[in-house]
Amino acid sequence: MMADKKIKVCEKGHEFVKSSDCPSCPICEKENKPDSGFLSKLSSPARSALLHEGIDTLTKLSTYTEKEILKLHGVGPASLPTMRASLVEAGLSFKEK
Repeated sequence: MMADKKIKVCEKGHEFVKSSDCPSCPICEKENKPDSGFLSKLSSPARSALLHEGIDTLTKLSTYTEKEILKLHGVGPASLPTMRASLVEAGLSFKEK
């Protein structure tokens, strides 16, 4: 059963429609998307999940296992190849189990 879509307003006054309780504003997300770096290659939900955890550099990302990253709300398996590739380019990798 799909949740009813509701009109929401963010702190900046943008109106948007969401069917979930997720408060993130898609307009703000587009405005806040980085122009470069590994975070710019990720979807908004994955990027927001990492930033919420304070993971804003590849060095910080490398201190987590893939399993730990996948537990974050907003990060799915499709994001892992992008993260892995960015880590490899920097000479890093996910933490081993």
